[in-house]
Amino acid sequence: MGREGSGGGAEGGGGDGGVVRKVLLSYAYVAIWIFLSFTVIVYNKYILDPKMYNWPFPISLTMVHMAFCSSLAVLLVRVLRLVDPPSSPPMTRDLYVASVIPIGALYSLSLWFSNSAYIYLSVSFIQMLKALMPVAVYSIGVLLKKESFKTSSMLNMLSISLGVAVAAYGEARFVAWGVALQLGAVAFEATRLVLIQILLTSKGISLNPITSLYYVAPCCFAFLLVPWFVVELPLLRNRSSFHPDLLVFITNSFCAFALNLAVFLLVGKTSALTMNVAGVVKDWLLIAFSWSVIRDTVTPINLFGYGIAFLGVAYYNHVKLQALKAKEAEKKAQQADEEAGKLLQEMKGDRQNDS
Repeated sequence: MGREGSGGGAEGGGGDGGVVRKVLLSYAYVAIWIFLSFTVIVYNKYILDPKMYNWPFPISLTMVHMAFCSSLAVLLVRVLRLVDPPSSPPMTRDLYVASVIPIGALYSLSLWFSNSAYIYLSVSFIQMLKALMPVAVYSIGVLLKKESFKTSSMLNMLSISLGVAVAAYGEARFVAWGVALQLGAVAFEATRLVLIQILLTSKGISLNPITSLYYVAPCCFAFLLVPWFVVELPLLRNRSSFHPDLLVFITNSFCAFALNLAVFLLVGKTSALTMNVAGVVKDWLLIAFSWSVIRDTVTPINLFGYGIAFLGVAYYNHVKLQALKAKEAEKKAQQADEEAGKLLQEMKGDRQNDS
Protein backbone atom coordinates (compact mmCIF):
# COMPACT_ATOMS: atom_id res chain seq x y z
CA MET A 1 0.00 0.00 0.00
CA GLY A 2 2.88 2.33 0.87
CA ARG A 3 4.47 1.75 -2.52
CA GLU A 4 1.20 2.40 -4.34
CA GLY A 5 0.75 5.65 -2.42
CA SER A 6 4.25 6.83 -3.26
CA GLY A 7 3.75 5.84 -6.88
CA GLY A 8 0.54 7.90 -7.02
CA GLY A 9 2.42 10.85 -5.53
CA ALA A 10 5.13 10.54 -8.16
CA GLU A 11 2.54 10.54 -10.91
CA GLY A 12 0.85 13.59 -9.40
CA GLY A 13 4.21 15.33 -9.18
CA GLY A 14 4.94 14.36 -12.77
CA GLY A 15 1.59 15.80 -13.83
CA ASP A 16 2.32 19.06 -12.01
CA GLY A 17 5.77 19.10 -13.56
CA GLY A 18 4.23 18.64 -17.00
CA VAL A 19 1.90 21.60 -16.47
CA VAL A 20 4.78 23.78 -15.22
CA ARG A 21 6.89 22.72 -18.20
CA LYS A 22 4.05 23.59 -20.60
CA VAL A 23 3.59 27.03 -19.00
CA LEU A 24 7.34 27.72 -19.09
CA LEU A 25 7.48 26.68 -22.76
CA SER A 26 4.59 29.04 -23.57
CA TYR A 27 6.44 31.90 -21.87
CA ALA A 28 9.59 30.93 -23.78
CA TYR A 29 7.73 31.05 -27.14
CA VAL A 30 6.32 34.48 -26.21
CA ALA A 31 9.78 35.74 -25.18
CA ILE A 32 11.41 34.46 -28.40
CA TRP A 33 8.71 36.09 -30.56
CA ILE A 34 8.95 39.42 -28.70
CA PHE A 35 12.76 39.39 -28.94
CA LEU A 36 12.81 38.62 -32.69
CA SER A 37 10.00 41.04 -33.52
CA PHE A 38 11.78 43.70 -31.45
CA THR A 39 15.08 42.92 -33.22
CA VAL A 40 13.64 43.08 -36.76
CA ILE A 41 11.90 46.41 -36.11
CA VAL A 42 14.98 48.07 -34.56
CA TYR A 43 17.30 46.52 -37.17
CA ASN A 44 15.16 47.80 -40.06
CA LYS A 45 15.07 51.23 -38.45
CA TYR A 46 18.87 51.17 -38.11
CA ILE A 47 19.40 50.28 -41.80
CA LEU A 48 16.81 52.65 -43.28
CA ASP A 49 17.20 55.75 -41.09
CA PRO A 50 19.38 58.41 -42.81
CA LYS A 51 20.88 59.31 -39.39
CA MET A 52 22.07 55.74 -38.70
CA TYR A 53 23.25 53.23 -41.34
CA ASN A 54 21.87 55.56 -44.03
CA TRP A 55 20.57 53.11 -46.63
CA PRO A 56 17.08 54.56 -47.25
CA PHE A 57 15.90 52.04 -49.84
CA PRO A 58 12.87 50.23 -48.36
CA ILE A 59 11.92 48.40 -51.58
CA SER A 60 15.43 47.01 -51.95
CA LEU A 61 15.52 45.92 -48.29
CA THR A 62 12.13 44.21 -48.62
CA MET A 63 13.30 42.43 -51.80
CA VAL A 64 16.43 41.21 -50.00
CA HIS A 65 14.20 39.80 -47.26
CA MET A 66 11.88 38.11 -49.76
CA ALA A 67 14.75 36.60 -51.77
CA PHE A 68 16.38 35.24 -48.60
CA CYS A 69 13.09 33.88 -47.19
CA SER A 70 12.13 32.34 -50.55
CA SER A 71 15.46 30.53 -50.78
CA LEU A 72 15.25 29.11 -47.26
CA ALA A 73 11.57 28.16 -47.69
CA VAL A 74 12.34 26.26 -50.93
CA LEU A 75 15.22 24.54 -49.13
CA LEU A 76 12.97 23.43 -46.26
CA VAL A 77 9.96 22.43 -48.38
CA ARG A 78 11.44 21.04 -51.61
CA VAL A 79 15.03 20.02 -50.86
CA LEU A 80 15.09 18.90 -47.22
CA ARG A 81 11.31 18.19 -47.15
CA LEU A 82 11.09 19.19 -43.49
CA VAL A 83 7.80 21.03 -44.10
CA ASP A 84 4.97 19.62 -46.20
CA PRO A 85 2.92 21.85 -48.55
CA PRO A 86 -0.88 21.61 -48.17
CA SER A 87 -2.28 18.45 -49.75
CA SER A 88 -6.00 18.76 -49.13
CA PRO A 89 -6.97 20.63 -51.20
CA PRO A 90 -3.73 20.80 -53.22
CA MET A 91 -2.28 24.13 -54.32
CA THR A 92 -3.22 24.18 -58.00
CA ARG A 93 -2.25 26.87 -60.52
CA ASP A 94 -5.80 28.29 -60.58
CA LEU A 95 -5.92 28.42 -56.78
CA TYR A 96 -2.51 30.11 -56.68
CA VAL A 97 -3.57 32.77 -59.20
CA ALA A 98 -6.95 33.41 -57.54
CA SER A 99 -5.83 33.29 -53.90
CA VAL A 100 -2.09 33.57 -53.33
CA ILE A 101 -1.26 36.31 -55.86
CA PRO A 102 -3.73 38.88 -54.41
CA ILE A 103 -2.45 38.11 -50.91
CA GLY A 104 1.16 38.40 -52.13
CA ALA A 105 0.44 41.76 -53.78
CA LEU A 106 -1.05 43.16 -50.56
CA TYR A 107 1.82 41.75 -48.49
CA SER A 108 4.42 43.39 -50.74
CA LEU A 109 2.66 46.76 -50.44
CA SER A 110 2.32 46.37 -46.67
CA LEU A 111 6.03 45.61 -46.22
CA TRP A 112 7.12 48.33 -48.64
CA PHE A 113 5.03 51.03 -46.96
CA SER A 114 5.83 49.96 -43.38
CA ASN A 115 9.58 49.87 -44.08
CA SER A 116 9.35 53.26 -45.81
CA ALA A 117 7.78 54.77 -42.68
CA TYR A 118 10.99 54.09 -40.69
CA ILE A 119 12.77 56.72 -42.78
CA TYR A 120 10.42 59.47 -41.54
CA LEU A 121 8.99 58.42 -38.15
CA SER A 122 10.31 57.26 -34.79
CA VAL A 123 9.97 53.63 -33.70
CA SER A 124 7.74 54.66 -30.78
CA PHE A 125 5.30 56.63 -32.95
CA ILE A 126 5.10 53.84 -35.54
CA GLN A 127 4.11 51.39 -32.78
CA MET A 128 1.40 53.81 -31.65
CA LEU A 129 0.03 54.02 -35.19
CA LYS A 130 0.04 50.20 -35.44
CA ALA A 131 -2.56 50.16 -32.64
CA LEU A 132 -5.05 50.96 -35.43
CA MET A 133 -4.71 47.41 -36.81
CA PRO A 134 -7.84 46.06 -35.01
CA VAL A 135 -9.79 49.06 -36.32
CA ALA A 136 -8.70 48.37 -39.90
CA VAL A 137 -9.31 44.61 -39.66
CA TYR A 138 -12.80 45.11 -38.18
CA SER A 139 -13.77 47.84 -40.68
CA ILE A 140 -12.62 45.83 -43.72
CA GLY A 141 -14.21 42.69 -42.26
CA VAL A 142 -17.56 44.50 -42.01
CA LEU A 143 -17.12 45.94 -45.52
CA LEU A 144 -16.43 42.47 -46.97
CA LYS A 145 -19.16 40.89 -44.79
CA LYS A 146 -16.76 38.75 -42.74
CA GLU A 147 -17.66 40.60 -39.53
CA SER A 148 -21.11 41.59 -38.29
CA PHE A 149 -21.60 45.25 -37.39
CA LYS A 150 -22.09 45.83 -33.65
CA THR A 151 -22.48 49.18 -31.93
CA SER A 152 -20.26 48.06 -29.01
CA SER A 153 -17.50 46.99 -31.40
CA MET A 154 -17.70 50.27 -33.30
CA LEU A 155 -17.46 52.25 -30.04
CA ASN A 156 -14.39 50.18 -29.15
CA MET A 157 -12.84 50.98 -32.55
CA LEU A 158 -13.61 54.68 -32.09
CA SER A 159 -11.88 54.68 -28.70
CA ILE A 160 -8.73 53.16 -30.24
CA SER A 161 -8.84 55.68 -33.08
CA LEU A 162 -9.28 58.57 -30.62
CA GLY A 163 -6.28 57.40 -28.60
CA VAL A 164 -4.08 57.18 -31.70
CA ALA A 165 -5.28 60.63 -32.84
CA VAL A 166 -4.29 62.11 -29.46
CA ALA A 167 -0.89 60.38 -29.66
CA ALA A 168 -0.40 61.81 -33.16
CA TYR A 169 -1.36 65.29 -31.92
CA GLY A 170 1.36 65.06 -29.27
CA GLU A 171 4.05 63.69 -31.61
CA ALA A 172 7.15 65.89 -31.60
CA ARG A 173 8.41 64.56 -34.94
CA PHE A 174 5.20 64.45 -36.97
CA VAL A 175 5.83 63.91 -40.69
CA ALA A 176 2.61 63.71 -42.68
CA TRP A 177 4.13 61.59 -45.47
CA GLY A 178 5.48 59.08 -42.96
CA VAL A 179 2.09 58.86 -41.23
CA ALA A 180 0.38 58.33 -44.60
CA LEU A 181 2.83 55.51 -45.41
CA GLN A 182 2.26 53.76 -42.07
CA LEU A 183 -1.53 54.11 -42.31
CA GLY A 184 -1.33 52.68 -45.83
CA ALA A 185 0.71 49.75 -44.50
CA VAL A 186 -1.92 49.09 -41.81
CA ALA A 187 -4.72 49.19 -44.41
CA PHE A 188 -2.92 46.79 -46.78
CA GLU A 189 -2.01 44.39 -43.95
CA ALA A 190 -5.56 44.39 -42.58
CA THR A 191 -6.97 43.69 -46.06
CA ARG A 192 -4.46 40.84 -46.46
CA LEU A 193 -5.53 39.27 -43.15
CA VAL A 194 -9.21 39.42 -44.10
CA LEU A 195 -8.51 38.03 -47.59
CA ILE A 196 -6.59 35.10 -46.06
CA GLN A 197 -9.84 34.13 -44.31
CA ILE A 198 -11.89 34.56 -47.50
CA LEU A 199 -9.52 33.10 -50.11
CA LEU A 200 -7.65 30.41 -48.15
CA THR A 201 -9.19 29.50 -44.77
CA SER A 202 -12.73 29.23 -46.18
CA LYS A 203 -11.40 26.74 -48.78
CA GLY A 204 -9.80 24.56 -46.11
CA ILE A 205 -6.23 25.64 -46.88
CA SER A 206 -4.06 26.21 -43.83
CA LEU A 207 -0.56 27.60 -44.40
CA ASN A 208 2.05 27.81 -41.67
CA PRO A 209 4.64 30.64 -41.92
CA ILE A 210 7.12 28.44 -43.84
CA THR A 211 4.67 27.32 -46.52
CA SER A 212 3.28 30.87 -46.60
CA LEU A 213 6.76 32.17 -47.42
CA TYR A 214 7.23 29.33 -49.93
CA TYR A 215 4.19 30.49 -51.91
CA VAL A 216 3.98 34.21 -51.10
CA ALA A 217 7.61 35.43 -50.88
CA PRO A 218 8.46 34.84 -54.59
CA CYS A 219 5.20 36.55 -55.51
CA CYS A 220 6.11 39.55 -53.30
CA PHE A 221 9.56 39.75 -54.88
CA ALA A 222 8.03 39.80 -58.38
CA PHE A 223 5.53 42.55 -57.46
CA LEU A 224 8.27 44.73 -55.95
CA LEU A 225 10.44 44.53 -59.08
CA VAL A 226 8.31 47.10 -60.95
CA PRO A 227 8.47 49.93 -58.38
CA TRP A 228 12.12 49.03 -57.67
CA PHE A 229 13.09 49.59 -61.34
CA VAL A 230 11.22 52.90 -61.43
CA VAL A 231 11.91 54.36 -57.97
CA GLU A 232 15.09 52.94 -56.46
CA LEU A 233 17.32 51.55 -59.21
CA PRO A 234 18.21 55.03 -60.60
CA LEU A 235 19.03 56.22 -57.05
CA LEU A 236 21.15 53.15 -56.36
CA ARG A 237 23.15 53.76 -59.55
CA ASN A 238 23.96 57.27 -58.31
CA ARG A 239 25.29 55.77 -55.05
CA SER A 240 27.94 53.64 -56.71
CA SER A 241 30.40 54.60 -53.97
CA PHE A 242 28.28 52.84 -51.34
CA HIS A 243 29.37 49.28 -50.53
CA PRO A 244 26.76 47.44 -48.44
CA ASP A 245 27.95 45.33 -45.53
CA LEU A 246 26.88 41.78 -46.42
CA LEU A 247 26.95 40.74 -42.76
CA VAL A 248 24.38 43.42 -41.90
CA PHE A 249 21.95 42.39 -44.66
CA ILE A 250 22.37 38.63 -44.15
CA THR A 251 21.82 38.84 -40.38
CA ASN A 252 18.91 41.23 -40.91
CA SER A 253 17.29 38.83 -43.41
CA PHE A 254 17.91 35.86 -41.12
CA CYS A 255 16.17 37.69 -38.27
CA ALA A 256 13.17 38.32 -40.56
CA PHE A 257 13.04 34.61 -41.45
CA ALA A 258 13.49 33.55 -37.81
CA LEU A 259 10.58 35.81 -36.88
CA ASN A 260 8.32 33.76 -39.17
CA LEU A 261 9.47 30.59 -37.41
CA ALA A 262 8.74 32.22 -34.05
CA VAL A 263 5.22 33.09 -35.24
CA PHE A 264 4.76 29.43 -36.23
CA LEU A 265 5.90 28.28 -32.76
CA LEU A 266 3.86 30.87 -30.86
CA VAL A 267 0.57 30.41 -32.73
CA GLY A 268 1.00 26.64 -33.09
CA LYS A 269 1.83 26.02 -29.42
CA THR A 270 -0.39 28.70 -27.88
CA SER A 271 -2.84 30.77 -29.96
CA ALA A 272 -3.12 33.82 -32.22
CA LEU A 273 -4.77 35.64 -29.31
CA THR A 274 -1.66 35.05 -27.18
CA MET A 275 0.38 36.71 -29.94
CA ASN A 276 -1.96 39.72 -29.91
CA VAL A 277 -1.57 40.12 -26.14
CA ALA A 278 2.22 39.63 -26.39
CA GLY A 279 2.21 42.26 -29.14
CA VAL A 280 0.90 44.86 -26.67
CA VAL A 281 3.78 44.06 -24.29
CA LYS A 282 6.22 44.32 -27.21
CA ASP A 283 4.85 47.74 -28.19
CA TRP A 284 5.41 49.16 -24.70
CA LEU A 285 8.95 47.72 -24.65
CA LEU A 286 9.69 49.28 -28.04
CA ILE A 287 8.37 52.66 -26.90
CA ALA A 288 10.59 52.49 -23.80
CA PHE A 289 13.59 51.41 -25.91
CA SER A 290 12.95 54.14 -28.48
CA TRP A 291 12.87 56.77 -25.71
CA SER A 292 15.77 55.52 -23.57
CA VAL A 293 18.27 54.13 -26.12
CA ILE A 294 17.52 55.68 -29.53
CA ARG A 295 16.65 58.94 -27.76
CA ASP A 296 13.41 59.53 -29.65
CA THR A 297 11.19 62.17 -28.09
CA VAL A 298 8.14 60.69 -26.37
CA THR A 299 5.81 63.37 -25.00
CA PRO A 300 3.24 63.02 -22.17
CA ILE A 301 0.46 63.56 -24.75
CA ASN A 302 1.95 60.69 -26.79
CA LEU A 303 1.73 58.37 -23.80
CA PHE A 304 -1.73 59.59 -22.76
CA GLY A 305 -3.11 59.00 -26.26
CA TYR A 306 -1.46 55.62 -26.61
CA GLY A 307 -2.75 54.72 -23.14
CA ILE A 308 -6.31 55.28 -24.39
CA ALA A 309 -5.60 53.21 -27.51
CA PHE A 310 -3.97 50.52 -25.35
CA LEU A 311 -7.10 50.20 -23.19
CA GLY A 312 -9.20 49.89 -26.35
CA VAL A 313 -6.93 47.18 -27.77
CA ALA A 314 -6.93 45.37 -24.39
CA TYR A 315 -10.74 45.39 -24.37
CA TYR A 316 -10.77 44.15 -27.98
CA ASN A 317 -8.52 41.22 -27.00
CA HIS A 318 -10.73 40.52 -23.96
CA VAL A 319 -13.84 40.32 -26.15
CA LYS A 320 -12.03 38.01 -28.58
CA LEU A 321 -10.96 35.77 -25.67
CA GLN A 322 -14.51 35.55 -24.32
CA ALA A 323 -15.84 34.72 -27.80
CA LEU A 324 -13.18 32.02 -28.16
CA LYS A 325 -14.07 30.51 -24.78
CA ALA A 326 -17.78 30.54 -25.67
CA LYS A 327 -17.04 28.83 -28.98
CA GLU A 328 -14.96 26.14 -27.27
CA ALA A 329 -17.67 25.59 -24.63
CA GLU A 330 -20.28 25.28 -27.38
CA LYS A 331 -18.09 22.78 -29.23
CA LYS A 332 -17.59 20.69 -26.08
CA ALA A 333 -21.33 20.74 -25.35
CA GLN A 334 -22.06 19.62 -28.92
CA GLN A 335 -19.53 16.77 -28.59
CA ALA A 336 -21.10 15.75 -25.26
CA ASP A 337 -24.58 15.72 -26.88
CA GLU A 338 -23.28 13.57 -29.74
CA GLU A 339 -21.66 11.11 -27.34
CA ALA A 340 -24.86 10.96 -25.24
CA GLY A 341 -26.88 10.28 -28.40
CA LYS A 342 -24.55 7.45 -29.40
CA LEU A 343 -24.80 5.98 -25.90
CA LEU A 344 -28.61 6.06 -26.05
CA GLN A 345 -28.58 4.32 -29.42
CA GLU A 346 -26.23 1.64 -28.09
CA MET A 347 -28.46 1.09 -25.04
CA LYS A 348 -31.53 0.78 -27.27
CA GLY A 349 -29.65 -1.68 -29.45
CA ASP A 350 -28.67 -3.77 -26.41
CA ARG A 351 -32.26 -3.83 -25.16
CA GLN A 352 -33.55 -4.97 -28.54
CA ASN A 353 -30.94 -7.75 -28.62
CA ASP A 354 -31.87 -8.86 -25.08
CA SER A 355 -35.56 -9.01 -26.01
